Order: sequence, then C-alpha cells, then structure tokens
Amino acid sequence: MNLSYWEYNTWLSNIDFTIVGSGIVGLNCALYLKEKYPKAKILILEKGVLPQGASTKNAGFACFGSISEILADLKTHSEEQVLQLVQKRWDGVQLLRKNLGDKNIDFQNHGGHEVFTQQEEVLFENCIKNLELINQLLSPVFKGDSFKKHTNTFNFKGIQDHYITSDFESQIDTGKMMDTLLKKVQKKGVRILNAITVESFVENVESVQVKTNLFEFTTKKFLIATNGFASTLINEDIKPARAQVLITKPIQNLHIKGTFHVDEGYYYFRNIGNRILFGGGRNLDFKGEETMTFGETSLIQLQLESMLKDMILPETPFEIEQRWSGIMGMGVQKRPIIQQLSNHTFCGIRLGGMGIAIGSIVGKELAELV
Repeated sequence: MNLSYWEYNTWLSNIDFTIVGSGIVGLNCALYLKEKYPKAKILILEKGVLPQGASTKNAGFACFGSISEILADLKTHSEEQVLQLVQKRWDGVQLLRKNLGDKNIDFQNHGGHEVFTQQEEVLFENCIKNLELINQLLSPVFKGDSFKKHTNTFNFKGIQDHYITSDFESQIDTGKMMDTLLKKVQKKGVRILNAITVESFVENVESVQVKTNLFEFTTKKFLIATNGFASTLINEDIKPARAQVLITKPIQNLHIKGTFHVDEGYYYFRNIGNRILFGGGRNLDFKGEETMTFGETSLIQLQLESMLKDMILPETPFEIEQRWSGIMGMGVQKRPIIQQLSNHTFCGIRLGGMGIAIGSIVGKELAELV
C-alpha cells in the first residue's frame, strides 16, 4: 500500500505501544497503558472490521467454571492453582463491572446451572459427592457455598432430577460490553486501525519492526493480545478452538432464565430476553474445531438443534434465527500466558474460553508488565 507522508506521519510514526488485537484484552491493556502513560501514543491493530476472535462472538457468560469443570481441572492442576484460577475469574468480572458499569454491559445475576443428562449419572454422582469439598476449596473466593443442588424447575427432559447451581454466575450483553469498551478507549485518544493483519515482526535494539498486510512501521513496544490467533506470531502453548453458536427467534412466554452448562461445559445455553442462545459441541470433533477459520459444520449444528428440541425446549416450537462462530485460545494449562517475550515484546493470551471473566484483568496485567 502506497501511504502518503501525511498518513505515515499522523498514524504510523513515533508509536510508543502497538497492541495486536482489539478484543477485551487488547482494549483493557490500552486503557491501563494510557492511565500509566497519559502522553503515550498507542496504536491498536485489528484484522477484522469488528473485533475478531471471541470477544464479540461469545455467549456472554460471566462464569467461573462449573463444578464438573473444576473437578476436571483438579486432575491436571493443584488445588492452589485451581483456587487461583477461580479467584482471577471472579476478580476479573468485578473489574469489568467497575470499569464499564452494570447498565452498560446489561449485567444480570440470574444464577448458573450445570445440567446432567441421564447418561451422565456417574458424573452427576461424583459431583454431588464432591460438592462439600469444592465448596470448601472455593470458600475464600465466594465467602460461602459456591454450589448447591437445585431441582429441575425449568422442566428439561432426559436429565438427572437435579442441577448443580451457582448463585454467583451471571450474564452480560457482549455487544454492549465491547461497544462501551471501544468508546472508552477511543475517548482516551487511542487509535484503532481495522482490517489490518500483522504478518510478522522483528525486534531491533531499541524498537520492533512490524510488517502488516498493507504497510510496515516501527514501534517502541509490541504487545500481542490475539488469543486464538497468537500462534501465527509466537510459539507458545496455545491453539485455536472454534466455538459454534446459534440463537432462536423470540419465543412466546419463554420460562428459561439464567446460564446453563452441559457435558463438563462443552455445551452451554442461556436466555437472551425471550430467545435461547445455544453453543458448543467442539468435543464432537476436537481436531476439526482446532481452526482459525470461522464457519459452522452440520455435525455440530445438528447436534445443537437436536439437544435444543429434545432436552431444552421439548414442548416448545422454535425457529433458528442466526448461527455464527468464534475463535478461542486454548492450551494444556488453563492459566493465561501473560509474559515478556523479549526486550520489547509482550503477550497476554490463552484465555481458555473465559474471556469475559478474565479478559479485563489479563489486559491490566499485560499493561503492568511493560
């Protein structure tokens, strides 16, 4: 791209901080950098017209992990590590609420429920058996019982007689969250350039040379906040994980309210007003969903529709209005990677499907590294 003197001089010269990715991590990082360095020139590069990845495409769960997810984490993490993970998720949601305000993100605390199918009797019994143990483990975070048994008040079919419920789990409006965050960042004077893909970078003694699909420039500090797309730029324990989602048209007299987890969190649904949003199913094809390509597959979409018809809305007619997908960042470990990679390069990635819960705090900690 043949840029003019004016374009380079105004937008691409004397850059103090360049952030790759305008998702929840990148935008929060920019906010805290501006707070720390008010006169700094900060540039955010975003490859999408809107924030790509998962920040504007997720289900809007302000969650901390269902009981079966936490028990699964205890197989690969120590109790102290799991406690730290849940604490970071809880603190992250509180930081999000403080920064943006509950009204601006449509924060609603209806509670969250883990639903167990009839085939998951062993898993359900194991969760019930460990209920007190997990409540004790997480008591420093919630100052009370994090989980409890709850009868099937929403009349789902083909499931165990009880859910395991968290009164602390909530839901937000992802679009309102990101719109508020974008406006706040731009008001601070941070520049965002969309439809720009960072292809490579080279670190020099005092700066970083950045090559994009349209131009090259130098920056004093280079921060990577692309989560599921991070492996295109750096070699860390992170892989893309596509999440497919659908949403119904409005349903008259919808009785379902709250957030719900099924099959150790691989499926999740919630109400959005009088609609049902339903997503997940990547466990049907882990390898196929380890992709940076947006799109839907009939394998997963048919399974979502089947569960919606047979389990969630067995006696209620519904129509699907939209389908979409987002790209998450997963790794062997659940802990996010927030680290300095070299003299002038840093990253805040691997949110593990918990972007709403930890995105704000990961962005803050990334800014504090610099």
